Amino acid sequence: MRLYAAVALSGFKRYATYRVATVAGVFTNTVFGFIVAYTYRALWEMRPHLGGYDLSQALTFVWLGQALLATVALFGGGFQDELQERIRSGDIAVDLYRPVDLQVWWLASDLGRAAFQLLGRGIVPMACGALAFELTLPGSVLTWLCFLLSVVLAVCVGFAVRYLVALAAFWLLDGSGLSLMSGLLCMFFSGMVLPLNVFPGQLGEVARALPWAAMLQVPADVFLGHHRGAAVAGALAFQAGWAVVLFAAGRALQSVATRKVVVQGG
Repeated sequence: MRLYAAVALSGFKRYATYRVATVAGVFTNTVFGFIVAYTYRALWEMRPHLGGYDLSQALTFVWLGQALLATVALFGGGFQDELQERIRSGDIAVDLYRPVDLQVWWLASDLGRAAFQLLGRGIVPMACGALAFELTLPGSVLTWLCFLLSVVLAVCVGFAVRYLVALAAFWLLDGSGLSLMSGLLCMFFSGMVLPLNVFPGQLGEVARALPWAAMLQVPADVFLGHHRGAAVAGALAFQAGWAVVLFAAGRALQSVATRKVVVQGG
């Protein structure tokens, strides 16, 4: 565990060195936050309480999305690109010889990245949104703690999805197309484009049952107090359940991929 803690710390420090990129990311998230916020305000003034949110909650959802965009890596990227490149170049053979678990190694690194992105790119846009608009903020310490736990689970689910996409590079000459498709699906079904509670009928039910919902929609609803009491535990269990399923799928695919490397002489 000490080794993986060191890997996580290394991931945090690694992203902390890109100060200009962090400032640019904060600026971009803030600008897009204002653009989307004014779009939402126009929509909610025409359709009050759309999706069960009032205007303040809808605007809060916007800024939560900007705060968690890089944290959960909703667009993809992070370790995913590096792992795909290592598979393509054959450097993955070195990783497989290390006396560590490949999946846990990359998870630890991604948790370090996510911690920095939450602090470095999440707080400032959220603060700017709170200064410019009337946002709905939790009044309970317990709600804040549940939200932070939900964010951790969201990062784990996001990692597990991207890990599966990255491992597909063992069979694909170029995994960029699959990565782009995965990013688009995540943006739509996580609630980043529009809260999933707004989706009509069966489409909404299906969207809220998919793993991408655990990456933004669930943490946002926990933050906004849409889940109370036992419902909070249910929401966290939904995230944890998808994390377990996707980690198991990643483990199985990793096993198959490892055998493929051996067969190819890698």
